[in-house]
Amino acid sequence: MSLIKSRMEAIAAATSWRESPSKPAEQMERLEEIFGADVFSERVMRERLPKDIFQRLMRTIKKAERLDAELADVVASAMKDWAIERGATHYTHWFQPLTGLTAEKHDSFISPDGAGGFIMQFSGSALTQGEPDASSFPSGGIRATFEARGYTAWDPMSPVFLNRSGSNVTLCIPTAFVSWTGEALDTKTPLLRSVDALSEQAMRVLRFFGTHQGVNRVLTTVGPEQEYFLVDRNLYFSRPDLLTCDRTLFGARPPKGQQLEDHYFGSIPARVLAFMAEVERELYRLGVPVKTRHNEVAPAQYEIAPIFENSIVACDHQMLLMETLKRVAPRYGLQCILHEKPFAGINGSGKHNNWSMSTDTGVNLLDPRDETHTNMQFLTFCCAVVRAVDLHADLLRAAIAGASNDHRLGANEAPPAIISIFLGDMLTDIMEQLEKGQTKRTIKGGKLDLGARTLPLLPRDSGDRNRTSPFAFTGNKFEFRAVGSSQTSAWPNTVLNTIVAESLDYVATQLEKAAGKNPSPQKVQQAVRSVLARIVKQHKRVIFNGDGYSEAWHKEADRRGLPHLRDSVDALPVIRSRKACDLMSRYKVLTKVEMQSRCTIFLEKYVKQVAIEAETMASMVRTQIIPAVLQHQRRLAEAVAATQAADVGCSEQRDVLEGYVEAAGRMHEALSGLEKALHHHAAGDEMDHAKHVRSHVKPAMAKLRDAVDTLETMTSEDLWPLPSYRDLLFIK
Repeated sequence: MSLIKSRMEAIAAATSWRESPSKPAEQMERLEEIFGADVFSERVMRERLPKDIFQRLMRTIKKAERLDAELADVVASAMKDWAIERGATHYTHWFQPLTGLTAEKHDSFISPDGAGGFIMQFSGSALTQGEPDASSFPSGGIRATFEARGYTAWDPMSPVFLNRSGSNVTLCIPTAFVSWTGEALDTKTPLLRSVDALSEQAMRVLRFFGTHQGVNRVLTTVGPEQEYFLVDRNLYFSRPDLLTCDRTLFGARPPKGQQLEDHYFGSIPARVLAFMAEVERELYRLGVPVKTRHNEVAPAQYEIAPIFENSIVACDHQMLLMETLKRVAPRYGLQCILHEKPFAGINGSGKHNNWSMSTDTGVNLLDPRDETHTNMQFLTFCCAVVRAVDLHADLLRAAIAGASNDHRLGANEAPPAIISIFLGDMLTDIMEQLEKGQTKRTIKGGKLDLGARTLPLLPRDSGDRNRTSPFAFTGNKFEFRAVGSSQTSAWPNTVLNTIVAESLDYVATQLEKAAGKNPSPQKVQQAVRSVLARIVKQHKRVIFNGDGYSEAWHKEADRRGLPHLRDSVDALPVIRSRKACDLMSRYKVLTKVEMQSRCTIFLEKYVKQVAIEAETMASMVRTQIIPAVLQHQRRLAEAVAATQAADVGCSEQRDVLEGYVEAAGRMHEALSGLEKALHHHAAGDEMDHAKHVRSHVKPAMAKLRDAVDTLETMTSEDLWPLPSYRDLLFIK
């Protein structure tokens, strides 16, 4: 009981991160005491490094000062000793190439001593720089096959950690990954650049308001909620589509799905709860501050959510979280599925990206406070975000594009592909006041009387929430709900940081111009009201508080001129547009070459991912479905023949046989159509291939699925070769 009590106290204390997301050190230390964290944390560094070395390293981490190379040897030695004491034998530069996954190459601490023995060695140069092959990862043409040199560079912003796998312990060093010519080949490098860009412009706004004293930089903070599915592992291995594609390519809808709405927030099954508890323990050891767990809407669907951290650490931790879910599940006979739409006919999974801005002193710049209409600094940052999303909605949409997320976006379960902002009643009212040039009131939520004496009066928020909005203000942050569950959160946050940096640059410039040099407080207020009124008037079209699922909104969005990029083939070319390339290069986040390479990589991945699914479908039909169908057809034919031989009327049985043969014929025809679409090679570049996949391969896949799913409902259960949706979703 004492361990449970201590654990709950630690978690409760950690909730203050939501109010001060940039200052988690004290809470993290408490968690370390309880769980024995495998993180080379600030506390560990303070204990193991000389005082001057520790202070210089902290300036790099907290004030973004350039890393002093002279520190590296001392830090590396302390890091090595700490890791070896905990069982580590190897170290690796842990980085995030453009595969959407993480990568690592393990090197041993052991080095020959020249006298027939060995020593444990880890130098500063080994800590700060590695050299993986840069031509074997996606580069979009930046690196040719024969141009192999690339570099990894230690990112001291993100804590070093130990990865445990059985008896093996490896020291993992979060790093950036670039080519020999310096172009970014990963998701971390542009994220770091985007935070610097936003910080520079946000500091201009703070200086304008005179609230910059003691602030060194502004960080973005993120708390990405992660949805996922769990299925029985034995059933998983009986499904080649799940094994290869992480989603079911066939599957008839069961009588019961999610229509009773009884799974959401329901009692967590015992096996799943045990899995969740172990995941949490492992994440705590890695310094990942998870807080929430619950059943999601769809059967077999669940969610885990962390507490806010600065976006650089949060995005690394998000990758660790996904890897931990995948790694722990088999211990409980489960398989974790992160695909956005693993099952047709029920809700898919997202990764709700809760985003805000915070000073390094812990002030949340998107906290409206009580009298919001008087908080002009908050309204300035809020209007900058509104402007950014309106101007760059197409790029924000492209940041969450992908073959797997296409199955989810726009359905009546996820945000639409039209990017809009939900502000709620209170903020929308203030925006309308701003447009008129004067703010006079803040709508209050008041108290909610539940009508029973034993129930407390509840403080009611000033506005409702909107789950249909892709970008919603939720109290003191914006929730970007359109991010896919399998995606790295680094790329969407890079885009979000950069478009807001551009908007803050514009706002700061306009404020400085309107107020003039050495403005009086009255002049500052006049400048703010004038600039914000103009922004609201120009960009209010992106604000929408209604039902994002409705057809009426789609028509209204078209009338407003909002971009509607329905799928990845429409969205991804935005990345290489002149507008997007100029934006990213202006703020030194990505060059034109780096942007164009990403567009190429994402389009190629789209084509390859759909092609793998299509080929898997064809293989499953030929090797599993057709044999089962022929077997069932033979049974029906034998039954009809035996009935006829007994001189008994069998018109109904014959109708069943003929209907089945007709359904099988549709399957064969659809299979032929899919294979024809696959064998056609579109001329041109990756965009032409993507268009062919969208126009020919995907419709052929849908036709084949429809035929096979129909046959599943007509075929004897003992012959059908694949576990059904009923088994996959309800065996827990």
